[in-house]
Amino acid sequence: MTLAALVLVLSLHADPALATPVSGNPMTRNVMEYGVTADGSEDCTAQFQRALDAAAAANGGIVEAPSGRYRFDGALTVPSNVTLRGTFAYSPSHTGTRDAGAPLPVYGSVLEPRCGAGSEDGAPFITLLDNATFQGFTVHYTEQKPDAAEPTPYPYAVAMRGNNPAIMDVQLLNPYNGIDASKNQRALIRNIHGQPIHIGLYVNEIYDIGRIENVHWNPWWTMGTPVYRWQFEHGTGFVFGRTDWHYVINTFCFGYDVGYKFIKTRQGACNGNFLGIGADDCRTSLVAEDTAPMGVLITNGEFVSFHGPDPTMIRVEKTHAGTIRFVNCAFWGPARRNAVIDGVGTVGFSDCSFMQWGHAPKGFERPDDKQQPSIDAIGGSLIVRGCEFMENRAQLRIGADVERAIVSENLVAGKLRVDDRSRGGTVIVKGNACTPSGKRWRAMMGDRPGYRASRLD
Repeated sequence: MTLAALVLVLSLHADPALATPVSGNPMTRNVMEYGVTADGSEDCTAQFQRALDAAAAANGGIVEAPSGRYRFDGALTVPSNVTLRGTFAYSPSHTGTRDAGAPLPVYGSVLEPRCGAGSEDGAPFITLLDNATFQGFTVHYTEQKPDAAEPTPYPYAVAMRGNNPAIMDVQLLNPYNGIDASKNQRALIRNIHGQPIHIGLYVNEIYDIGRIENVHWNPWWTMGTPVYRWQFEHGTGFVFGRTDWHYVINTFCFGYDVGYKFIKTRQGACNGNFLGIGADDCRTSLVAEDTAPMGVLITNGEFVSFHGPDPTMIRVEKTHAGTIRFVNCAFWGPARRNAVIDGVGTVGFSDCSFMQWGHAPKGFERPDDKQQPSIDAIGGSLIVRGCEFMENRAQLRIGADVERAIVSENLVAGKLRVDDRSRGGTVIVKGNACTPSGKRWRAMMGDRPGYRASRLD
C-alpha cells in the first residue's frame, strides 16, 4: 500500500469527535453589528452579551469594541474561550479628570459601568471564565464623584474565575474595587494601570501558579480631594490570601493606607515570589498578618511611608507565624520606624538599605521619636545580615518575646546601637562595621559629599 493510500484509509476511519471543530463563523465580531450606542447615552449590556455569547457558541472567538463610550447598567460575563478586546495595545493614561487640559477618559474603547452602585457585594462588572481574556480598554465609573465626602461602593470591576483567565492592557481608572483574582488557576494579570479606591487587587484560593506583571496603582483620576483622602485612610493596593507559588513582578501603588497586605483566609496564607515591587506614600507600605511557612520572598522592593499617625514601611503582626524575606530592598521616609516585627514567625532582611527613621509627621510627634530604632522586633525570629543603616541612630531594638535574632555583617552610621531586651532568647550580634573613628576619618567625612556623610552628626 502506498503512503497516500494509507493516509486516505486512516482519514476515512478517524473518529469525528477528535477532529478540529469547524464553526463556519468569523473569528472576530464587532459589537457595532449588534446595535450598540457608542456615545455613552444608552445601556449596551444586552448587545455586548449577545456578541460574547455568539462567539462562545462558535467554539470561541474575539469580540471587538471600536473607539467609543459604552454605558452598562448590567454586568457582563466573558464566556470560556472568548476575548473581549478594545483599541489599546497597552494600558492608556487619561488624567484629565485630575489635571485640567490633560486627556479625558473619552478616547479609545471606554466602558462606563453603572451597575451595582451602593454595595460592593453584588456581581462584578465583568466576570472572566476559563480561557477568557479582557484586553485593551479603559474602565471609567462616571457616577463616582471625587469631591464626594466618601466614595460610592461598587462590586469588583473584574472577577477572574476558572482556568487561565487573563486581563491585559487595561486602565481601571477609578473602580471602588479593582480585580478579584480568586478561585482560579494560572490567571495572567498584565499591564494594568489605574486608581482603585478601596481594594486594587485581591488574590485568594489559588492552587496553581498565577502571574501578576506590571500593575501600577497611581492617583491619575483624583488627588487632594475628599475621596482621595478616604482612599489614603481606608484603601489597600494589593491583598494576598491563600495562593501557592504566585509570581508577582513590577507592581506599584501610591497613596493607600496599606500598600501590600498579606492575610490568612479560611483557605490559608500566601507563598510566592515578589520581584521589583514598590509602595510610595502609603501609611504602611506592607502589612503581614500571616504568610505561609515556605515564605513570601521579596526582592528589589522599594517602600516609602511618611504620612499618618505612625508611618512605618513594614509591619509584621502578632498573628504572623510564617516566613517573609526581604532581599536588596530599600526603606525610607521620613518615618518613625522602618519595620515593626511581631508574631512567632521568621522575618529576614538581607542586603537592604535603611534610612530616614526617627521622625514623625507634624501633629503626631512623640518625645521619644529620635530614640526609635530602625527595626523594632517585638516577637518572633529575626535575621538582619549585610544591610546598611544610614542614620546615626539606634538600629535595632530586640524585645522580650524575640525567640532568635542574628544581626551580622551590617554597615552602620556612627556606632552600633542594638538594644537587646530579650528574655532567654538566642541573640547573635557580630561582625558589624561601624563608621571609623579618629581625626583622619572625621576630616575625610567632613569633606565628603552625599547623604551618608551628612547623617553622621
